Amino acid sequence: MSQSKKSKFIIRLALLVGTIVSLFFVPWLLVKAWILPLPDTIQEQMNEAIDHGFEGMIVYIDQNGQPPQYLAAGWHNRETKIPAKPTALFKIASISKLYDAVAVTKLVSEGRLYLDKTIVDYLPELVGKIENADKITLRMMLQHRSGIPNFTDSPDFWAAPTQTYEESLALISGLPANFEPGEDYEYCNTNYLLINKIMDDELGYGNFQFIQEEILTPQHLYNTFPSLSAVNIQDVMSGYHVGYPHDLKTNDYGMHATAEDVGTFLRALNDGSLFEEGEKEIYSSIYEFKHAGWVPGYQSFAEYHEELDAVIVAFYSTTDPKLYNWNLSEIINGRIVKILKR
Repeated sequence: MSQSKKSKFIIRLALLVGTIVSLFFVPWLLVKAWILPLPDTIQEQMNEAIDHGFEGMIVYIDQNGQPPQYLAAGWHNRETKIPAKPTALFKIASISKLYDAVAVTKLVSEGRLYLDKTIVDYLPELVGKIENADKITLRMMLQHRSGIPNFTDSPDFWAAPTQTYEESLALISGLPANFEPGEDYEYCNTNYLLINKIMDDELGYGNFQFIQEEILTPQHLYNTFPSLSAVNIQDVMSGYHVGYPHDLKTNDYGMHATAEDVGTFLRALNDGSLFEEGEKEIYSSIYEFKHAGWVPGYQSFAEYHEELDAVIVAFYSTTDPKLYNWNLSEIINGRIVKILKR
């Protein structure tokens, strides 16, 4: 064997060994979900997801030229054996950042907020509590380029989540920055904690009222709510976390919405009908047009697929400590897209 052939053989062997070794660290459930034959229908794929261990699932699809699809599988409530409902309310977690970014866009367009003003300009009381407060701009916070530590990364945060702005801020007050402002990217819930405070201060009232008046009502989105206290709890899909025995729907993690409301919002976000003149250009410069969300018991995904001209919203009512279910849900989402393409 020539030296060249020997080198190629060694490289191939190393790659094969690396692949085999890596499989020992990948849960076989993920491998199984990936390699199973693609079902004929999305409903069959969702039923398969329930077989993989999700307690419940909701999917809403708005594809141009097709009637909307409202799909559900598994349980709305496992204990009472109520089947999953496609119209159930769900904790949408960080998908709410899309609504926040649109609200900021509208306030910037009105000349009430400025993207290049700093934390010091808006929240001077945070000098000495947040490093680089005089350098971190509203734009940087919107884009997760501030370097501020993430308060939800605090040890055991999800065992006893904070209830107020002050409690959340206290978790990171005085901590060193993770990087210099604008020099890196790190997803950080503290950014949007501060953005919401800035909006509240400018408006003189809770920013969800502004979101409702300027975004939700014009789009006829009447099944989107700021918190658990604003809804009938029986309408909320139960959520479960592996290793925790109780239903998590009574925990208040922020915004609740139906899959259809999220899908309608996302369609308007992507086609521009959500915006007044000049606003879409502002929004495009500061944030993205899709999002996912995670809180204990709830995983949510909202994405527009341009090649299909389709909005797909997928809700999963089961999480786990190692985030295997997150990876599993991403596999299932990809398979749903393949079924639509086929």
